[in-house]
Amino acid sequence: MSTSAALKPAPAQPDLAAVKQRQQGAWSSGDYAVVGTTLQIVGEQLCEALDLRAGSKVLDVAAGNGNATLAAARRWCDVTSTDYVPALLKRGQERAAADHLTVEFREADAEALPFADSSYDVVVSTFGVMFTPDQDKAASELARVCKSGGKIGLANWTPQGFIGQLFKTIGKHVAPPAGVKSPALWGTQARLEEMFITKASEISAEPRMFVFRYRSPEHWLDVFKSYYGPMLKAFAALDETGQAALRRDLMTLLGEFNHADDGTVVVHSEYLEAVITRR
Repeated sequence: MSTSAALKPAPAQPDLAAVKQRQQGAWSSGDYAVVGTTLQIVGEQLCEALDLRAGSKVLDVAAGNGNATLAAARRWCDVTSTDYVPALLKRGQERAAADHLTVEFREADAEALPFADSSYDVVVSTFGVMFTPDQDKAASELARVCKSGGKIGLANWTPQGFIGQLFKTIGKHVAPPAGVKSPALWGTQARLEEMFITKASEISAEPRMFVFRYRSPEHWLDVFKSYYGPMLKAFAALDETGQAALRRDLMTLLGEFNHADDGTVVVHSEYLEAVITRR
C-alpha cells in the first residue's frame, strides 16, 4: 500500500439521524394515503402468502395508511399498526373504523421498535421499512420482535421495476443522501439474505407485479407530484428549469412502462414479495 493510499481519509459516514428527519418530512408532506390506498391488493396478497391464521399477533411496521394492517385485521388477527408519521396512522385509523375493524395504532420508528423481543407471530411491511436509512438496524428490529418460528412478510419495490426506476430518475435531478443504501436493495434476494440470513431458517422471495392505473399520464404525474412525498419534495427542490427537465424524464419513463394504448395509464411495477421464517 502506498503512503498516499494509507493516508487517504476514510469516506465520511452519513448522518443517518438527519437523513431520517428529512425522510420523515418528505413522507409527512403531501398525502401519501392518496397513493397508498391504491396499493391495497399488495397487502391482501402478502397476507395470503404468509398464510395468516386468525388470532395471530401481527405487527405492521412503517404501515403508512394501513394496507397490510387492514388485510391482517380482516383475517381476524390481533394487529398493531405502526408508523413514524402520525397523519398516516390517522388515515389508517379512519379506514379501520369505516370497516369496523379492531386495530391498535401506535407511533413508532422502524429502527427502534418499542416492543419486547419475540412479541409477535408475524411482522409485515409493504413498501415501508425499505425506506429506512439504516437498513441493517431496521432488519434486526423486524427479526427481534418476531418470535422463533414466526414469519416476516415484506413487499419491496425492485431496482429494475417502475418505482425503482422512478427513484433512479429522481436521483438524477436531486441527489440522494450520500452514503445511504438505495431502498430498492430491499427488493433483491441478495440483500435480504445479507440482512436476514443469520436470523432466518428460510427466506422465500418471489417477484410480483402491481399495476398502477390512472386516467392519463398527466393524471398520474399530478397525483404523484401532489401527494407522493419524495416526488413532491424533489420538485420543490428544483427551479423552474429543473422541474421541467424532471417532468420530461418522468413522462419518458412512464411512456416506457405504460401498456395502455387508449390514453390511460396501465403500468406494471415489479416488487419482491418475501416470506422470511424466523430461526
